[in-house]
Amino acid sequence: MKQVIPRFIAVLLLVIPGLAATYGFLLMKDAAFNYFYSFGEEQASHQFEWWLFLGGFLLFGAGVAFIGGWTFFRDRKRNYVSSRFREKRPRPARPESK
Repeated sequence: MKQVIPRFIAVLLLVIPGLAATYGFLLMKDAAFNYFYSFGEEQASHQFEWWLFLGGFLLFGAGVAFIGGWTFFRDRKRNYVSSRFREKRPRPARPESK
């Protein structure tokens, strides 16, 4: 029962960036769909909503980067990653020869 609050906080730390990434994807999708939908209307301006798209891209990128980094460092701690991603250990000193 002691682990309920820390686990809830850990889940929130993953859910919030996930929701941000989802919302960012929806903003990018809406900007693209509104642009293509405007070609069916007669009095449309046919301008792409760059600020909406870039804001969505930033939210999406930040959310995916946070979740990816969290997964990578968790797997690195548990030694699940390839040898090139493991922490580098210094070599032991060579014995001096005479």
